Amino acid sequence: MSVVRVVSMLVLMLAVIGSAIAVVYTRHDSRRMFVELNRLTDERDNLNFEFGRLQLEQATAAENNRIEQVARGRLGMVSPSAAEMIVKRH
Repeated sequence: MSVVRVVSMLVLMLAVIGSAIAVVYTRHDSRRMFVELNRLTDERDNLNFEFGRLQLEQATAAENNRIEQVARGRLGMVSPSAAEMIVKRH
């Protein structure tokens, strides 16, 4: 065999080996990214669920009757009677 043919075969062999290594690396990297995508999707879903729960909790806490319940129950507040009310005019 001639020197040119041997060099050509070595170059082609190196190209095939390099290509095989690139394929293995790319497959590994895409699997790693797919696992990360699934993790982030699960995290997003959990955060969306938590956000909806917090919005519902906020809406419930902001209702007037809920505020009155807390004022009466936790703080012991009561509505004043007509005799206890003072109307001040400027």
